Amino acid sequence: MNGASREALAAARERLDALTDSTSVDAGQLAGELAAVTALLDREVGLRRVLTDPAQPAEAKAELVQRLIGGQVSGATADLVAGTARSRWSQPRDLVDALEELANIADLTAAEETGTLDDVEDELFRFGRIVSSNTELRAALTDRAAGGSAKSELLHRLLGGRAKPATERLVTRLVTVPRGRSLEAGLESLSRLAAERRNRMVAVVTSAVPLSDGQRERLGAALAKLYGRRMHLNLDVDPEVVGGIRVQVGDEVINGSIADRLDEAARRMAS
Repeated sequence: MNGASREALAAARERLDALTDSTSVDAGQLAGELAAVTALLDREVGLRRVLTDPAQPAEAKAELVQRLIGGQVSGATADLVAGTARSRWSQPRDLVDALEELANIADLTAAEETGTLDDVEDELFRFGRIVSSNTELRAALTDRAAGGSAKSELLHRLLGGRAKPATERLVTRLVTVPRGRSLEAGLESLSRLAAERRNRMVAVVTSAVPLSDGQRERLGAALAKLYGRRMHLNLDVDPEVVGGIRVQVGDEVINGSIADRLDEAARRMAS
């Protein structure tokens, strides 16, 4: 998002944090209701255009939201959505994207409240790895001809009872309502939100063999010192690495693997 939309999203996230700080607000319920409103605005092009029309008074747009959803969702959800409608958005789609992000953050907040946020982070990462290595599963989850209910049922068979409820809800929403994104991009976005919830960065660590607890702790401490932020490690094992580790933080790669050192030596010899 750019300009006005970026500022509007930041303000909406602050309002969400203020709401979920209250013990009287059910973050899980809030997430479900925000997701329902997102689906509504995603379908109703005319409505989202009205709610983002800069020519319309902000209060009039907020009142329209209250009339439409006030009796169907909790007061906290209606107030939050009305607040987003008061803000200025650069384009109509940005409002829908923002509400979807708020729904995801609310689900991650619910996981944090139950002490399962770390598990959700790890499960999202592992699910992404499973999908990337299983072409049949990926095809089934991204098949445009398949209905949402069939995909939901498949995900429930895969994740139900094996993953945290928040993980299943987040993945199910992503798969059944992708809104033009690839499955990989959606999972990466969810992982970033989960890490941000803990004010941590995500490091994808690939090693030839599983790291010991001590190695994970030392690596996490070293990366935290390097980047100045707490670091969540997503661990992957790839025999192709041969030895050492490969660490990716965002777009930056810290490569210490023997395989890459051999490749570099070969390139130098060839030149």
